[in-house]
Amino acid sequence: MPIFGHISYYRPGDLFANRLELSRAGLHRPTRAGVSGSEAEGADSIILADQYEDDDFREEEIIYSGSGGRDPRTGKQVTNQEMTGRNLLLRYSLETGRPVRVFRKVPTEASMSYRYEGLYRVVGAVYEAGKAGFLVWKFRLLPIF
Repeated sequence: MPIFGHISYYRPGDLFANRLELSRAGLHRPTRAGVSGSEAEGADSIILADQYEDDDFREEEIIYSGSGGRDPRTGKQVTNQEMTGRNLLLRYSLETGRPVRVFRKVPTEASMSYRYEGLYRVVGAVYEAGKAGFLVWKFRLLPIF
């Protein structure tokens, strides 16, 4: 069951060693997928981990690429994405306006960690050609203050 908003005492800026730690804390349940949630309720959290070339993280907004269409060996986009699976979770979040926790993979002294960036709201979605030339879903998220 997804939980929307902050969980327990975790706040923006908190660091986590790996995805397993995020999962055990209940902050981002899947240990591999970048989107957590349910089709019935939408996305409760996402991770930006430099996996999709069309992701764009800025302080004032995030453009988060949908999932699918990538070659599992190279990680390159090789076909168009579809509005299925985890993309449906983000579309439903757009419709409901529920908050989404955002985590970002960042370099730290230990190597790489995941930083809690805070709560965001999905405010738009477009289906357009990405950098590799294939159609990708791009979800626009704005921070909730």
